[in-house]
Amino acid sequence: MSREVSASARRITDALLEGYGRTYAAEAGVRLRDTPQPLYQLLVLSDLLSARIRASVAVAAARALFAHGMRTPRRMADATWQQRVDALGEGGYRRYDERTATQLGEGAELVLDVWKGDLRRLRAEADGDGEALRAGLRRVPGIGPGGADIFVREVQDLWPEFGPWFGAKGVRGAERLGLPASAGRLAEVARGRDRAALVRAALDPEIAGTVRENARARK
Repeated sequence: MSREVSASARRITDALLEGYGRTYAAEAGVRLRDTPQPLYQLLVLSDLLSARIRASVAVAAARALFAHGMRTPRRMADATWQQRVDALGEGGYRRYDERTATQLGEGAELVLDVWKGDLRRLRAEADGDGEALRAGLRRVPGIGPGGADIFVREVQDLWPEFGPWFGAKGVRGAERLGLPASAGRLAEVARGRDRAALVRAALDPEIAGTVRENARARK
């Protein structure tokens, strides 16, 4: 990357981080640590965010589930289907609430059965192989390629062997902002909270325009 391009890219990522750098996990009240409970909460959030629904609604639904005590796979599995539906509805997640309530229950059971409730076991199984990690995540009902992307994108500061990973939406956001689209080159300028902000830029063209304008003002 040339010095000129690097300086321009840095201005863009600085403006991106300043305006939109909050991770989705932080927005949902998940204090990410390499321990079973927050990792499971990130899995739930990844499931909710991967549906065709506004991210703000998915975050609100995750917060409602956690507020009702469904913060671990055991508590999620022990909750009734109706309790999960009600919590999702409280967060405004109504379009997919019934199907998602079923998937959350089935997913919690799988996490308990396969990984004893601890996703660090999945990390160990993947042994640094990003595709193996994403394939393991896709075993969970409701977690498709998009959900796996979200989980890996937000967990990689804790599990750095699986980075750099931006996912399809992160790359789309980078392209919209005029940043390098390859993971290796993008990793030179975008780290940590930038990854979630890139997704926000992919989802909202107005964000991308605001960031570019603010970056130009930094010259």
